[in-house]
Amino acid sequence: MNTNPLLNIQEMYESLSKGHKKVAEYILSHYDEAIYMSAAMIGGITDVSESTVVRFAKLLGYQGYKEFLKELARVVKTQLNSLQRLGISNLLLPEDDIIDRVLSHDADSVKKSIQEISSEQFEEVVSTIVSAEGIYVMGFRSSFSLANFLSYYLSMMFKNVKLITGSSTGEMFEQIRAVGKGDILIGISFPRYSKSTVRAINYAKKRNAKVIAITDSSISPIAIQADYLLTAKSEIVSFVDSLVAPLSVINALLVAIGLRRSEELHNTLQELEDIWDEYGVYEKGMIGEDAKL
Repeated sequence: MNTNPLLNIQEMYESLSKGHKKVAEYILSHYDEAIYMSAAMIGGITDVSESTVVRFAKLLGYQGYKEFLKELARVVKTQLNSLQRLGISNLLLPEDDIIDRVLSHDADSVKKSIQEISSEQFEEVVSTIVSAEGIYVMGFRSSFSLANFLSYYLSMMFKNVKLITGSSTGEMFEQIRAVGKGDILIGISFPRYSKSTVRAINYAKKRNAKVIAITDSSISPIAIQADYLLTAKSEIVSFVDSLVAPLSVINALLVAIGLRRSEELHNTLQELEDIWDEYGVYEKGMIGEDAKL
């Protein structure tokens, strides 16, 4: 069986029954919408029974409709372009209900992420980072904001943190050329996955560095080569990548590392507070007797 459900449908189309062809035609034409639909919903649209849709999925070689839908979503998430994502958001997010839908969706993604990561797995990642000789952090496109956030706070606890910022493949490899045994590379990538991040991870593995992947699934292209994996759900809601769950996982990671490196963090923050005060980086808040209502 082909791992791409859309190709499976195309290959088997001529042998399908009339009812199954209706389902096949709808999914092939509306796959970007179908990943959010139940078997009953698709049955209603194509004028067939729910059981016909379930049998259709099994006919393709899947154990059931849920497994088919999971594989379809995986393929679609890696292939949808921005315009198709925009079309999905217009379909799923009515203007009068946007804030409730988006916040509820993000909260659900955080809950799913909690279920994906075991405490043992999480602690192993923390220990690996704390003991690393060099820490390389990378994420491109929308994931760069996450990489920047992570590296900023890691730099308060370690002197050996390097954020990869190259805008081209050549610049990227120039910045990670020295990675090797004893070092770790933390790669962050979500659909649509960055090829540059995949290439960097492959390079780091060849150089005997350890790789930590922060991504949405164990079948993500950056997870396959990783030594350690932290999964955070980043479902398609709109043309905007939802990074709430990934950021929550990174927050937890930083807090755990901070507890391990409390002395270094305290010294760094004390030094920074002195610098910020001396150069007036932040506005002074009014506390105590100076505060006015």
